[in-house]
Amino acid sequence: MTDKTMEMEKQETDSVQETEPTRSRRTYLPSANIYEAENQFTILADMPGVDESTVEITLDKNELTINGYIKPYEPEGFTQVYGEYGTGDYRRSFVLSDEVDRNSIDATVKDGVLRLVLTKSPDYKSRKITVKAG
Repeated sequence: MTDKTMEMEKQETDSVQETEPTRSRRTYLPSANIYEAENQFTILADMPGVDESTVEITLDKNELTINGYIKPYEPEGFTQVYGEYGTGDYRRSFVLSDEVDRNSIDATVKDGVLRLVLTKSPDYKSRKITVKAG
């Protein structure tokens, strides 16, 4: 594996979507993996630098939005003269299907990884539609 394949750059996102941002900082799209089990979906989002006090999750109709706010770090008495790691906030949105129970969403964060557990609705069942000759 080369250094290039091991390296993942943070992807900057447009901070203006349907609302104007209240902070004039870069906004990054956190990388996420989505897993499905029989009764739930799990989303893991990579958000280094956030903790439970700096993550905000909102659900508006079918849109689940994650915001993570990073506190800038600069050692006291020093001024940054070179940097390779861009700092900024995180924002990502997901559109939920009717399969997700809106009242059973659980969120935890540990070591910069946000874990969202979305329970499947017991009322939602896929079904086969019978086609009849007309």
